[in-house]
Amino acid sequence: MPKMKTKRGARKRLKRTASGKLMRAGGWKQHKLEGKSPKRRRRLRKAKMIDHADAARLKVLVPYL
Repeated sequence: MPKMKTKRGARKRLKRTASGKLMRAGGWKQHKLEGKSPKRRRRLRKAKMIDHADAARLKVLVPYL
């Protein structure tokens, strides 16, 4: 049985936690940052958990992550 291939775009965007869940970076932090408050910019630094509805589909993309 051949090895499964990892989707490289997903590999660069996702990280796995110690418990096996997937984390992703949040959006809204690329440009127009002057218009966002410092509190909001700090909160946008944090990684977000992948939603439960998407988890199974995304785990297939990164089998060895």
